[in-house]
Amino acid sequence: MLCVSNSSSLLLFLYVQFDKKKGMVEQQECEGRKEMEEEIEMKESKFKRICVFCGSSPGNKSSYKDAAIELGNELVSRNIDLVYGGGSIGLMGLVSQAVYDGGGHVIGIIPRTLMPREITGETVGEVKAVADMHQRKAEMAKHSDAFIALPGGYGTLEELLEVITWAQLGIHDKPAGLLNVDGYYNFLLSFIDKAVEEGFICPKARHIIVSAPSTKELVKKMEEYSPQHERIASKLSWETGQHD
Repeated sequence: MLCVSNSSSLLLFLYVQFDKKKGMVEQQECEGRKEMEEEIEMKESKFKRICVFCGSSPGNKSSYKDAAIELGNELVSRNIDLVYGGGSIGLMGLVSQAVYDGGGHVIGIIPRTLMPREITGETVGEVKAVADMHQRKAEMAKHSDAFIALPGGYGTLEELLEVITWAQLGIHDKPAGLLNVDGYYNFLLSFIDKAVEEGFICPKARHIIVSAPSTKELVKKMEEYSPQHERIASKLSWETGQHD
């Protein structure tokens, strides 16, 4: 009886251990498949180039600088080239250097009058000098499949809101993303929600803006973006918008 009992216990023990090991193997296989799917998804991004709006200053928090570098690395991992404002300082310099160091193509578009101010030392990638700020924005937009705003000041907001307005007008259907680092853009998002509530922005047009606190989440949302708003003037073009 003792021998039978010990044998049964041993068999039960071996069965439990086998079941645990089997479960671990299945979990590892599942995680492996998930990683492969994510890698395939990243390689098959529908974006060839993303325009990044950001400050020519680094900001006061290290998280802003970290986010710029992380965004640059994410673009490289997804085989997405960078279009940006052409500066080599602040967040502009960090994101462009990250993409360039990772082997990605960088296109910087900058007005000639700003070159002495925003370019210091060696430039990275392709730098295209233009006549003024209006041409800069039009060129950045035409060369990009989507837009992302890192933290920045007046210039970043002006660039972001213009491409959002162009989307509302029907000039393009490209997603505009806010990388909301440490809640930097919470007040802006609250303002936009207030404008919807007060009847100044159509509820469907609210969805033009995609926001997320992390780079991976933001790019994923932008990949899934589908325009929901009604175009106000769908016959407009980049050239028309540029001369308005």
